[in-house]
Amino acid sequence: MARADIAVLLALGAAFFIAIGDVIQQRSAHAVTDEPPGHLALLWQLMRDPRWWLGGICAVAGFGLQAAALGLGSVLMVQALLVTSLLFALPINARLTHRRVTRWEWLWAVLLAGSVAVIVTVGNPTEGQARGGLETWLVVGAVLGPALLLCAIGARIWSGTTGAVLLALISGSLWGVFAVLTKGVVERLDDGLWAVLTTPELYVLGLVTVAGTAYQQAAFRAGALTASLPTMTVAEPVVASVLGVVVLGETMRPGEAGWITLVVAAAAMVAATAALARGEAVGSTADR
Repeated sequence: MARADIAVLLALGAAFFIAIGDVIQQRSAHAVTDEPPGHLALLWQLMRDPRWWLGGICAVAGFGLQAAALGLGSVLMVQALLVTSLLFALPINARLTHRRVTRWEWLWAVLLAGSVAVIVTVGNPTEGQARGGLETWLVVGAVLGPALLLCAIGARIWSGTTGAVLLALISGSLWGVFAVLTKGVVERLDDGLWAVLTTPELYVLGLVTVAGTAYQQAAFRAGALTASLPTMTVAEPVVASVLGVVVLGETMRPGEAGWITLVVAAAAMVAATAALARGEAVGSTADR
């Protein structure tokens, strides 16, 4: 079996376990307290909830499969396939909340996953280098940092669905950075433990993981799963894909006609995400 095929299977497995973890942790974030704690305070309270740790174990299993997939395939391909986690999460969440996934939710979820599949197949992504230079990362920080800060400020101003979407944007973006950093760490595994421990990406990865988890749980608590998860699910591969191109030098080769298809698929992806977020009111009562 080709490396790319193995990477696809690993990415789909990662999507499944991440979906289970997201659903469990979202329910835990709603149930852990009636007070509106800060992001880190919420994370601290969740860490004392056994149910949250069960979701965390599932998420870690997903991250492990994701890391293995990134070791074999491009960031563009692996992260795009992780969007399928939404197709797993919707029925799992519906089962736990004792409600049915509506036909419209299924329609938009399938459209979302389908648009990502088109981007992966038509875009024909190819691998670049495993690690990026310091100067490139500094430019990324200068651009991405202020954008995430604005989202954080907006989340403090607006609550409900809008706040959940903004927090999910922050978390999804951080997980996108996580994916690119993970590829750099995985690449050093063949050089031994000391090589991994002296890799700068490893320590930045730890900080990004804590921040991404904190904002993820805050997004889960701020609204229903249909508000936070679609946004998070799309933000992660979009940011990771952009960084894959900018930082790692990955490329897409769709051909002239293929670029039009990619634009249409990207528009469908955004529309499906927005539609699922608007459906938050349908599931908010059940989720809470």
